[in-house]
Amino acid sequence: MLSHLHIRNFAIVDQLNLDFNSGLSVLTGETGTGKSILIDALGLVLGDRADSDMVRHGSTRAEICATFELGDAAQAATWLQTHELDDEHNHGECQLRRTITREGRSKAYINGRPTTLQMLRELGEQLVDIHGQHEHQSLVKRDEQRRLLDHFADHKALVSEVAATFRQWQKLSREFSTLNEAARSRDQQMALLRHQTEELQALNLTTSGLQKLEDEHKRLANAEQLINTYQEALTTLDADDHAIAPKLHHITVQLQPLVESDQQLATVVEMINDATIQISEATDELRRQLDSLELDPQRLNEVDQQLSDIHDAARRHRVRPDELPDHYQSLCDELASLDNADATIEQLEKAIEIITAQYQKLATQLRSRRRAAARKLNQRVSDNMQQLGMPGGEFEVSITPHEGDKFTVHGTEKIEFRVKTNPNQSAKLLGKIASGGELSRISLAIQEITSQQGGTPTLIFDEVDVGIGGRVAEIVGQKLRDLGRSHQVLCVTHLPQVAAQGHHHLEVKKDLSDQHVETQVRALNKDERNEEIARMLGGIDITAQTRAHAHEMINKAQQRP
Repeated sequence: MLSHLHIRNFAIVDQLNLDFNSGLSVLTGETGTGKSILIDALGLVLGDRADSDMVRHGSTRAEICATFELGDAAQAATWLQTHELDDEHNHGECQLRRTITREGRSKAYINGRPTTLQMLRELGEQLVDIHGQHEHQSLVKRDEQRRLLDHFADHKALVSEVAATFRQWQKLSREFSTLNEAARSRDQQMALLRHQTEELQALNLTTSGLQKLEDEHKRLANAEQLINTYQEALTTLDADDHAIAPKLHHITVQLQPLVESDQQLATVVEMINDATIQISEATDELRRQLDSLELDPQRLNEVDQQLSDIHDAARRHRVRPDELPDHYQSLCDELASLDNADATIEQLEKAIEIITAQYQKLATQLRSRRRAAARKLNQRVSDNMQQLGMPGGEFEVSITPHEGDKFTVHGTEKIEFRVKTNPNQSAKLLGKIASGGELSRISLAIQEITSQQGGTPTLIFDEVDVGIGGRVAEIVGQKLRDLGRSHQVLCVTHLPQVAAQGHHHLEVKKDLSDQHVETQVRALNKDERNEEIARMLGGIDITAQTRAHAHEMINKAQQRP
């Protein structure tokens, strides 16, 4: 609910701070005092279009700030969390702020964070509903009309089931459409994939196989140089008496007799023996590798061609040579998927057939329940309209199938609220009602019946008492007070019968001082309220009888909850 409103430099308001309570709060004041300024200010902070003329004369910027308690606005709290705009320090509260400059520039904030006007509107629609000729009136929107009818019918589970079934139907239909579209070019794509996989299969590639091929190419390309080098090494190591191995043997033979006379030589002899053994092993390995080497120009050409084919294929497929095996597998998988497309399409067709039948059955049930609920709602709202000063007025929930029974997440029909305000008129869409007063009273007639189903926590009625008086005005006030039991209700009124029904009373006054005009608003205590109701009853001269009448009206109203 709205808990606080701060207005600065707006229209003829210098600075205003107002605290609000639950229940019905009435705003009264003499004609021309600016009672609707509060509604206009709230409209701006909820996302209405801004105008530089709204900035107070002599000021450069207007500011409106509204604070809401979220205890009765779970949907708004969820919206804030989803958009990461909730107050980290106080999750139970939300603050909307709007500034307008003399040049017409506007800025919007949610919980101190800059935001777009669209987001301000989205959140505002979940916090406040302004009834009258105002763009924040949610009841003229089809989505809200459908929501109210469904809540009145009390079939939330069925509505959810229809929505879930529709989303499943939609998902399968999209998959089917995608596969069907792909099928048109599938034959051409499959031919290309077969050519590509056969080409890569012929290369007989694995990641390790490519490495072995590259190693073999290096050996074959350098075979002649390797043979010459190996032969030179073998000659140096063990070819004749001048080679290393014979010389080491000769040294060992010379030193061995001296070991008995000089024990320190034993270590030296042992080290030379070890070296001789290692050289012998190295010589044997060189001979083995030399024997395995051969000059094979033909094999070199074969390996060279294989590597060339591999690199050419990698360039064509735009991958690295070592990625070709994985790429080949990916192409095989894609080809297999296309091969199985016909079977997949058949399966999808069967699944869509089943889900379509399920959706149609549920949608038919939903339409039947909506029509039954609509008949009850039509009668009850029409009865309320008669009581609210619209004799012969009728309310009608129009339920018409979408063209071709088109499937939607909300069912297969369009729901619209239509009314006629007198017997000689045809029913019109609720949003096409010309009179703001009639629209407000029709909204009140609907809200009173559907209020127990939740909805927007704060309701504001502007012009609800235009063109009525006496008994009808008292009934309007009583219904507003009753509505205040489940919602926070604010009502701008000029009728004492309506004002007397308020749980709280705010007076709007225009102050003339220092050549400036300023609107002020204040909460009235018990005595002040009695005086204000008396003024509304008696005009300029307020008599004791008028005050007594005002006192009686207030006391009578207070006897209602």
